[in-house]
Amino acid sequence: MAEADKKGDSDRKKSSARRWEWFAKAGLLSEALPFMRHHAGSTFVIKYGGHAMGDDGLGSLFASDMVLLKMVGINPIVVHGGGPQIGQMLDRLQIKSRFIDGLRVTDAAAMEVVEMVLAGTINKQIVSSIGRAGGMAIGISGKDGSLVQARKLVRSVRDPSTGKEATVEFGFVGEPTKVNPTVLQMCAASNVIPVVAPIGIGPEGESYNINADTVAGFIAGAVNAKRLFLLTDVAGVMDGSGEVVHQMTAADARQLIATKVATGGMIPKLETCIDAVERGVEGAVILDGRMPHVMLLELFTEAGIGTMISQRGDVAKPRFPKLGKMPEPPPPGDEG
Repeated sequence: MAEADKKGDSDRKKSSARRWEWFAKAGLLSEALPFMRHHAGSTFVIKYGGHAMGDDGLGSLFASDMVLLKMVGINPIVVHGGGPQIGQMLDRLQIKSRFIDGLRVTDAAAMEVVEMVLAGTINKQIVSSIGRAGGMAIGISGKDGSLVQARKLVRSVRDPSTGKEATVEFGFVGEPTKVNPTVLQMCAASNVIPVVAPIGIGPEGESYNINADTVAGFIAGAVNAKRLFLLTDVAGVMDGSGEVVHQMTAADARQLIATKVATGGMIPKLETCIDAVERGVEGAVILDGRMPHVMLLELFTEAGIGTMISQRGDVAKPRFPKLGKMPEPPPPGDEG
C-alpha cells in the first residue's frame, strides 16, 4: 500500500504540474490577444535567412509562427536568402566563385545554380515546412508575374594600391528597380503565405541574383508594409559600448555607418532598413533569428527584442491594461 500511495501522490503532483502549465499557456494567450488585435490587417515582410534557416528545429518553429500570424489576421510575406547553400552547390559542381565587397560575382553558369538553389530547393523546403505546420504557402521568385524587376548592379570600387576608382560589374547580380505587387495582393486576399526567392527579372527576361535583404526592403516599401523584419545572426544593432539599441531613427542609423560603429554585414542591413522606412514602412526591425519564436516575442509581448528603426524613432510598442494575477489552479479532484 505504501508503494501505491507514493505512486498516487506522484501522479497527483504530475497532474497538478500539467494543469498549471495549461493555466500558464491560457494566460499567455489572453495577454497576447490585445497585441493580435492591434496588428490584425497589417502586412509584414520577413527576411528569413542566416543560422535560423539552416537549423531544422528553428525552421519548424519559424514555419509555425508564420502560420500563426496568418491565422490572427496578419499578412506575412516571406523573402528568403540562401548564400551558404549556393556556395555548397557551386563547390560540388566545381564552379569557382569570387567576391568583391562581399558580393558574389555571378556568371551565366553560376546564375543557373543560384536560380536552381534559391527558386527550387530552398524555396520549396520553406513552402513544405509551412504546409507541415498547418498553413498554405506558395513559392515564387521575383520573376513570377514580374514581381521584382531589376537591372545589372554596377559599382565603383577603389583600388587599394593606386587609390583610383574603377567601375566593376558583377555579372548577373542585380538591384531592384520596381515591384509589381499583383501576385502578393492576390495572396493577401486569400489564405496563402507567399514565399519569395530573391531572383529578379531584367528588361530582356534575364535572371538576376539580388541580395535578399534588399529585395525584402524593396517589397516592404512597395506593398506599404507596416513592418519589415530582418532575421539575422546577431541580437540587434550595437552601440559603441556593445549594447543593443532597441529604438533608433534613420538618421541615427546613418550616423552609426558614418562613424564606423556599424561594420561588416550590419551596414547593408541598416541601409535596407533606412531605405524601407523612407519608402513608407512604419518600422524596420533587426531580430536575432537564432532565438525561438523571436517574432512572437517582438509582436505579442511588451519585451524589447532586437532593434526598431523608424523615420523619427517614435514607434512605441502598444500598451494595454495589465490582467489580474493568475490564480493558482485547483488541486486535483477539486475541478467542480
